[in-house]
Amino acid sequence: MKYLALVFSILLVSACATSPTGRSQLVFMPDAEVNQMGLQAFEQLKQTKPLSKNRRYIAFANCVAKALTRVVGGQWEVVVFKDNTLNAFALPGNKIGIHSGLIKFVDNADQIAAVVGHEIGHVLARHSNERLSEKMAVNSGMQLIQAVAQPQSALGHTAMGLLGVGAQYGILLPYSRAQESEADAIGLELMAKAGFNPRESITLWRKMAAQSNGGRPPEILSTHPAPESRIQNLEAQLPRALELWRQAKAAGLHPKCRK
Repeated sequence: MKYLALVFSILLVSACATSPTGRSQLVFMPDAEVNQMGLQAFEQLKQTKPLSKNRRYIAFANCVAKALTRVVGGQWEVVVFKDNTLNAFALPGNKIGIHSGLIKFVDNADQIAAVVGHEIGHVLARHSNERLSEKMAVNSGMQLIQAVAQPQSALGHTAMGLLGVGAQYGILLPYSRAQESEADAIGLELMAKAGFNPRESITLWRKMAAQSNGGRPPEILSTHPAPESRIQNLEAQLPRALELWRQAKAAGLHPKCRK
């Protein structure tokens, strides 16, 4: 037992990582394994959730996602789900899901770029790996990994929630405030570098907050920080984002995505 404890302690020490913003993370799951979990979860979603057949929505979503992912590189799959809730998500393995309700809700491409950029930020910062690693540190990791194949089970709900798609399976596992703020910062920079107006991120979150109107908030707000604190943080980061946006425009980046 002492030997196992020593080995586990060494694993924890070696698992210390640094996020894109310089935050310390506990990450010891192989990225390839987490990516495989993301791929499997995305396939489960495509089999269980109706897909949108609206060609305009699909073209719009792909146009925005392509502009954003061109900045980070890699091949990304984008799927529009026929779902009226205001939500979007990105999974390890370069998968992006956007609900048709969110597309209907936004005023322009800049606003949906703010949401999708934020979700891509979670992937780039390896937040799913971080949450799974933390869960594995106190639970049975193999069971958690296998649970993705059984999303309707209680443990499957937890696994899906840790990956970032738990809401669709009846469980909400919000990211930590640090992870949310980090995804906001990465997303704001990403949308600006892609040529989207970063000011629209603030407009979008104000619009989201107004949507709740004292009642039940939109799904995406139920797992995110209070709109006022988010807006304050975004406003503080806006000057740098605007400079990145000006540089992107000077380089000829003008995404022409129309809903």
